[in-house]
Amino acid sequence: MMVYDLFDPYFVLFIWASLPHSLRTSFPHITQLSLLVSQTADGLTGLCRQLFCLFTTSIQYETRSETILLAFQNYILMLGTSVMIPSVLVPAMGGSDGDKARVIQTLLFVAGINTLLQALFGTRLPAIVGGSFAYIIPIAYIINDSSLQRISNRHERFIQTMRAIQGALIVASSIQIILGYSQVWGLFSRFFSPLGMAPVVALVGLGLFQRGFPLLGNCVEIGLPMLLLVIGLSQYLKHVRPIRDVPIFERFPVLICVAIIWIYSLILTASGAYRDKPNATQLSCRTDRANLISTAPWFMFPYPLQWGPPTFSAGHSFAMMSAVLVSMVEGIGILLDGLFGTGTGSTVSVENVGLLGLSRVGSRRVVQLSAAFMIIFSILGKFGAVFASIPFPIFAALYCVFFGLVASVGLSFLQFTNMNCMRNLIITGLSLFLGISIPQFFNEYWNLKHRGLVHTNAGWFNAFLNTIFLSPATVGLIVAVFLDNTLEVEKSKKDRGMPWWVKFRTFRGDNRNEEFYTLPFNLNRFFPPT
Repeated sequence: MMVYDLFDPYFVLFIWASLPHSLRTSFPHITQLSLLVSQTADGLTGLCRQLFCLFTTSIQYETRSETILLAFQNYILMLGTSVMIPSVLVPAMGGSDGDKARVIQTLLFVAGINTLLQALFGTRLPAIVGGSFAYIIPIAYIINDSSLQRISNRHERFIQTMRAIQGALIVASSIQIILGYSQVWGLFSRFFSPLGMAPVVALVGLGLFQRGFPLLGNCVEIGLPMLLLVIGLSQYLKHVRPIRDVPIFERFPVLICVAIIWIYSLILTASGAYRDKPNATQLSCRTDRANLISTAPWFMFPYPLQWGPPTFSAGHSFAMMSAVLVSMVEGIGILLDGLFGTGTGSTVSVENVGLLGLSRVGSRRVVQLSAAFMIIFSILGKFGAVFASIPFPIFAALYCVFFGLVASVGLSFLQFTNMNCMRNLIITGLSLFLGISIPQFFNEYWNLKHRGLVHTNAGWFNAFLNTIFLSPATVGLIVAVFLDNTLEVEKSKKDRGMPWWVKFRTFRGDNRNEEFYTLPFNLNRFFPPT
């Protein structure tokens, strides 16, 4: 029986590069013991578990309060994406500020459930699962569907659009689960190598550049001090331990910096600094313009089908499948997104992966407690809305650091290849350049109201191709894997890094699996390791 992981491969590669060099050089193989479905390549999964086992052995938590603060830090960081996606989509769907607040609460609630499922029954690794931008393009296609646009009542149009999105997510996730259990993704892993994956992971970070300084620059008086403060505390002061020999600046840079700059932005708002500024500046800088606190209910418990029964359309479902493939996320999580009506799909949070490397903290307890924060504050709407009102340029400053860190991790995989080889230089350079250039070209022709560069009479086909070619990591993967497996393959095994890579396709041989990764409730009886 084949058992698959619920885990994004980019995080696998990131954990590897987060380790000290002394821990990278030698470690035994490990058995795959996870439960749910994913596209993750089997070799990457085994590698990730070995690395995480070694990584976590060097981390100790002295107090429960430290664990709570670390978990709250992860919760604060994932709020940026969780607020931004509904803020973009809900008004286009016809929803009000109250609808936006409910969607944000639902997205956070489901993100907490997905994170708990991943940490308890999936790979059991410290991955935060949250909303994904990859779904915006097929969702925009559904929003602009002529049958929905004809609805004159805005609230009714919002409800009907949400139901259509739910149906597309449910169908797309079901197909993805079937593909996962058919072992198709395991076959794809045979074509991966360090040379092929290095530009792909690098583009995960580099491809998100538009959510970095361009958004920070919308309120530079808040975003720039945040960026400088994060770099200063996490790098220059990381060895300073003012409290009980705890490296607070290394462990809690996000929490400390967000608190300081948030108070600073509150002072600017209260003092009237933005009173006569353009509306766009006020939306980015002020702490009271999102209308989340005033419109969020005091208490709301999200439940399946809360927006009504989903509606199903073949075209919508095919369009959504492209985002499922691009996001590389677990099918069970997307199914929950469809049932609860989060308005988008899920993926492993890239920014939280970056935080793991920066803070050097990788703990299941922290992730599980962070998931609890997501669930609690999504139910207690007013309290969660307070934290969700943090100006987005603060998050954009954090993204500059974390996305850049993820990009450098991808490039670090080139150390296992021969970069004196012209073949490898061409593959790496072409993959990186086209991975940035092609999506940028497609992006110039796309927005929420237009169909994009591909505009045939089949809307689902347009959404499918636009989604694929607007994803830097996906374009990089296509180029890198194709060239790496067609140019002098047999002669270049050593230059590609295959002698180092191939040993991680073996999972047996390490008894520490039982200690770290045995499934709870004795579920290994029903899901034996491969």
